[in-house]
Amino acid sequence: MDPSLEPSSQQSLNRSLTSAPLLALEDAFHTMLARSRAEPAPDLAERLDRLARLRAVVAENEERFRQAISADFGHRSAVETTIAETMLLFSEIRHATKHLKTWMAPQRVATALQFLPARNRLIPQPLGVVGIIAPWNYPLQLTLAPAIGAIAAGNRVIIKPSELVPHFSALLKQTVAQKFDAGEMLVTGIEDEVAQAFATLPFDHLVFTGSTRVGRLVAEAAGRNLTPVTLELGGKSPAIIDASADLEEAAERIAYGKLLNAGQTCIAPDYVLVPERSLQAFAEKVRAQMRRMFGTDPANKDYTSIISDRHYARLEGLVADAAGRGARILQPARPDDPNWKAHRKFPPTLILGASEAMAVMEEEIFGPVLPVLGYREPAEAIAFVNARDRPLALYWFGKDRDARDEVLSRTVSGGVTINDCLFHFTQINQPMGGVGASGTGAYHGEWGFRTFSKLKPVFYRSKFNRLADLYPPYGGKIARLEKLMRFMS
Repeated sequence: MDPSLEPSSQQSLNRSLTSAPLLALEDAFHTMLARSRAEPAPDLAERLDRLARLRAVVAENEERFRQAISADFGHRSAVETTIAETMLLFSEIRHATKHLKTWMAPQRVATALQFLPARNRLIPQPLGVVGIIAPWNYPLQLTLAPAIGAIAAGNRVIIKPSELVPHFSALLKQTVAQKFDAGEMLVTGIEDEVAQAFATLPFDHLVFTGSTRVGRLVAEAAGRNLTPVTLELGGKSPAIIDASADLEEAAERIAYGKLLNAGQTCIAPDYVLVPERSLQAFAEKVRAQMRRMFGTDPANKDYTSIISDRHYARLEGLVADAAGRGARILQPARPDDPNWKAHRKFPPTLILGASEAMAVMEEEIFGPVLPVLGYREPAEAIAFVNARDRPLALYWFGKDRDARDEVLSRTVSGGVTINDCLFHFTQINQPMGGVGASGTGAYHGEWGFRTFSKLKPVFYRSKFNRLADLYPPYGGKIARLEKLMRFMS
């Protein structure tokens, strides 16, 4: 994102500096904006129809999406695309379809006694045009999940896919155009100039999923139009192993949470805190589970490739830096096998003895590399987490309820799963969102509907109400009314 671009909600982008893709984006946005103002409140039937068409986009092209995503990754496990992308979208659409009528209904709100017999209502209204800047790691699910909430709330949607998944982006653009009018929902190109300008447009709401660094630039660009933003970022999500935990069980679940999508998951456990006396045993159990799940063959179809050569080299650098600074490296497979790099698959890696000076402890890893650190007392683990930015996710393993509740009460994170990893994200009735550097705002289910709606408070005055007593000329009636209001307060 180029923070030097100066957007304006009143003027178009400078056409003398724009290319054809940028002109197309600008024209599409203003056309959609005009439609949203002329037709601001699609009814239930129209919203349900849009949700059904969005489902058809996925259902009718499910295998094509799997193949496109795999082509972009070099190899993407077909099973992981199904369970972590398409099935979650089907669940989200089904849930929204079932509950949308209730969500759209005006909500009763209590009216203070002194204003009776008047009544209050909270009426949800569409915001207008919602922009979605999508990531590459789960390109289908993390693109369309916020779109589901935006459509359910009655909005129109423009999506900017990631440039790192060109096959997927082209397919999404084509299939959405087949089911949606350009005034309802459209997918932009992935050109650099489009990416730079997208957040400068005066959307009614903007969603960005990606890194904290880029999220700051998006928020800055959107802020110039006072565009509200939902930022789904990341950071270093910790897993805490309590002394009461079953190490074998925790090792299995953390290995799965870490290696799903080869660790390219914003809520993957980024490091593990283990009682010092159990550190070595736990690390060996995790390594054994990694070997059991994915074996030692780089050609394993269940194991996903790293998205690009640049990202692969970055992971190599993190591990080399840690090893050079004295950390011990554990891997369930031989990392010197050239087939790992040939398939762009990074061998699962555990780092023991990581220190704060190492790059692996300074930045989000976003790959199959897992530092395992020891702690002496539970308070030390809590202090370690709290000394860093608030994470998008936190995982706790153990049987001691008091210890669990201590961690829950003394740490702040976007979401928590107890005795497992990742699964708080799949809870349709719970919000998904970060806090602080890991994000702001939330969506999923009704939470998404609320995020993309204006909940407008409306006061209906009754003809029997004595509010006219507040009007001048003032006199004794004001004193009597004041006395009554003080009595009621």
